[in-house]
Amino acid sequence: MGMRAKVTTLLVIVVAAAAVVALLVLRAATDEVKGKDKNEKICNAGWECSGSKYCCNQTISKLFQVYQFEELFKKRNSPIAHAVGFWDYHSFITAASVFEPLGFGTTGGKMMQMKEIAAFFGHIGAKTTCGDMVVDGGPFAWGLCYNHEMSPKQDYCAKDEKYPCVDGADYYGRGAIPVYWNYNYGRIGDGLKVDLLHHPEYLEQNATLAFMASMWQWMTPVKEKQPSAHDAFVGNWKPTKNDTAEKRLPGFGATMNILYGDIICGNGYIDAMNNIVSFYQNYLDEMGVGREHSGDNLDCAEQKPFNPSAPSTTPSSSS
Repeated sequence: MGMRAKVTTLLVIVVAAAAVVALLVLRAATDEVKGKDKNEKICNAGWECSGSKYCCNQTISKLFQVYQFEELFKKRNSPIAHAVGFWDYHSFITAASVFEPLGFGTTGGKMMQMKEIAAFFGHIGAKTTCGDMVVDGGPFAWGLCYNHEMSPKQDYCAKDEKYPCVDGADYYGRGAIPVYWNYNYGRIGDGLKVDLLHHPEYLEQNATLAFMASMWQWMTPVKEKQPSAHDAFVGNWKPTKNDTAEKRLPGFGATMNILYGDIICGNGYIDAMNNIVSFYQNYLDEMGVGREHSGDNLDCAEQKPFNPSAPSTTPSSSS
């Protein structure tokens, strides 16, 4: 084995080890959270979900199986795709097992569970497709074509006291719901207990970790007293009078507001927003739920953003 091959092998081992450590640490943290309410009914559903009221519902692997994942992302391993062999169902379910006890894909009955999976994948498909209306299968068939931004338009390095840029690290978009900017890599890394500020490349080297980063974004509010995308979608969030006045209401539209802010929302019916909605509805159809169950407040065309972007830190895509 040559030196380059040895270094590559070592890097793969290091990144895989980081993902395993993150899984173990986050599962331990989840157990601590789950144990706070002793009067709450809890259930155990094996390795995928245990010690939580949410585990009393069917796990994701019972509702959404390998063949469905393959159908949704059927072109991701096409020779012309840009992340061939990277994304797979096992990585998704392994990552999901950290968040299912917290309600990811396990909140409500079967209908809501399937809708949340479709909503989560709707964001992912729209952000990682390399298809258009000309290529085989159209854009919906090509989700998870990428695992990183191919031609970064800027360095995504902003002045930040808590998460300063690290020499040699590049903070372009990576992952399933792409992560941009040093401060977002730092924040998500803290949440996952992985040093993404120094090693943002981990998100394009380990699919489980990349899915975990996207799930963490989905399950975590950007700021205190704001909803997570999960809570806004499943109905856990109750809007304030100010939210209602600014047209922020529970539903799929609010998930775009939380994840992308004014890059997508409050700009009318722009293509970027319509595209994400279309992926969500297409996946509802493909999963057998049907777009007629998309829910209320589907778009965010007229919503004011929860967190307006600073002009100097507005990325070309997800923030």
